[in-house]
Amino acid sequence: MTDIQIGGAKRARRGYSLDEIAIAPSRRTRDPQEVSTAWSIDAFRFDLPFIAAPMDSIVSPGSAVALAGMGMPAALNVEGLWGRYEDPVPVLREISALHGSGVTARLQAIYAARPVDHGLVAERISELRAAGITVVAALSPQRTAELAPRVVAAGADLVVIRGTTVSAEHVSGSGEPLNLKKFIYELDAPVIVGGCATHQAALHLMRTGAAGVLVGFGGGSAHTTSDVIGVRVPMASAIADVAAARRDYLDESGGRYVHVIADGAMGRSGDIVKAFACGADAAMLGSVLARATDAPGGGAHWGAEAWHAALPRGQRNALDQVGTFAEILHGPSRNAQGTMNIVGALRKAMATTGYSDIKEFQRVEMVVTT
Repeated sequence: MTDIQIGGAKRARRGYSLDEIAIAPSRRTRDPQEVSTAWSIDAFRFDLPFIAAPMDSIVSPGSAVALAGMGMPAALNVEGLWGRYEDPVPVLREISALHGSGVTARLQAIYAARPVDHGLVAERISELRAAGITVVAALSPQRTAELAPRVVAAGADLVVIRGTTVSAEHVSGSGEPLNLKKFIYELDAPVIVGGCATHQAALHLMRTGAAGVLVGFGGGSAHTTSDVIGVRVPMASAIADVAAARRDYLDESGGRYVHVIADGAMGRSGDIVKAFACGADAAMLGSVLARATDAPGGGAHWGAEAWHAALPRGQRNALDQVGTFAEILHGPSRNAQGTMNIVGALRKAMATTGYSDIKEFQRVEMVVTT
């Protein structure tokens, strides 16, 4: 990012969003069927380089199993409705039907009405384990120490620690802060942690022993982080910055590779493609999947930030449903808006620029369009 002068006393870096950049075609092309979209992290291999975001509007035990059958993992938010309600389906229907100015207050009330049930959390993880899929459990940083050992004991294969921003060093005068490095070292499962959006923050998270780092700073469609607390880093610059930290950490650690996972601001297939071109190894998908007719949210989309008890930094959106999970991932597409057949779009972009896999595609030439 380029330094610019805001005024006499302040300098800032120029950042780029995914809308402000584009991929440049090369002299070589290849058949889309000859490119690989496979992604491996730790001991786990997936046909697609995507993770379904840990949002109640997208991931239920049923949808996690369905998405796994289509080639990608899904992260279940164990602090969400499925960790609080024995049968969340009526609650999901109510949230889908909400409208007007009271939506946020009702979301807060719904989540506050039931505490996270440790037994129910273990039951959900065991259910996924019994289905024979790679089980991904998502936690907030605040409850990681409490819940992570429980979900791993219940059978979680991967743990995602996800917040608006997560740091390796949290300063607190009230209580013992989480020592992320010590915690990850002692946990018997690989950890993906984030978000972060700068080189320094990413490097610190990589040094904790995380298998993957989430790149994002409240930039998704269900976030209002920028409006509420003024924090946001444009995704193209954030991904490229964190990818540079991955390279530096690879040298520093003597060859340890930490995966960069883009998380947010990718509402269309073109955005997802450009995230990989900026250096991402995988993408965490939110609103793209929330548009599915078989998504638990029924066309509504919200994240944990929307029901924060004291300072909500998100909203519940009503999205147009465009097709099933299978059609959104694998097509065929019935529109030209970039909301269906996102795997086909990724394959086409890689083929058009002549690259055979995601790692190679990270070297593609890019241009700034603004």
